[in-house]
Amino acid sequence: MEKKETKQHVVESVAEAGQENGPLIEDEIERSKVGIMRALCDRQDPSTKEVDDLMIRRFLRARDMDIEKASTLFLKYLAWKKSALPKGCIPESEIANDLSHNKVCMQGHDKMGRPIVVSFGNRHNPSKGNPEEFKRFVIYTLEKICARMPRGEEKFIAIGDLQGWGYSNCDIRGYLAALSTLQDCYPERLGKLYIIVFVENKKLTPTLLEDIDETQLPDIYGGKMPVTPIQDS
Repeated sequence: MEKKETKQHVVESVAEAGQENGPLIEDEIERSKVGIMRALCDRQDPSTKEVDDLMIRRFLRARDMDIEKASTLFLKYLAWKKSALPKGCIPESEIANDLSHNKVCMQGHDKMGRPIVVSFGNRHNPSKGNPEEFKRFVIYTLEKICARMPRGEEKFIAIGDLQGWGYSNCDIRGYLAALSTLQDCYPERLGKLYIIVFVENKKLTPTLLEDIDETQLPDIYGGKMPVTPIQDS
């Protein structure tokens, strides 16, 4: 009897959810599942009210629209956020070493309005860093990227620059930690990833210009926009 009442309450809550938490989701099935998932998660964690419908939909898409699996991942994310971002952001003073290397830069948007972030692999030296600080740096970076997204946009473009990358820059644990954070806490955020390896590549600039206007493309890749360290963007 209790389960029936709970289910009925969830269904009724869907109708009350409305669209005040974010832009309208046009697909009827997605909109319905977002409403059900929101009601279910809100009963376990009231901070669900603080996120918009697009975020809930991203978690659903990350789990093939399976409400149960998506809810588990989303609730885990909410718990993680309270622990990882107790102040709502990562203070730059806590990641001063990683920021000083200017290993991540961000500027401009592609033709779809997605923010562009550039990561320089040869500027990362794990032997001179702290694994926990690097994890916080990754979170800081992802939060900064998401804050730069225009309303209604959900994804970003990444350029992974591996020119000059070598053994001293290799950090398997750091890479896996960054990937795990991206997949579990910022699902469906990466729109496209370019991997740049060779200095001389005649197809590099034309390829990037397919998605990025010349005025928004970093000057080091043939565009007109200077690269800017993420902390200064």
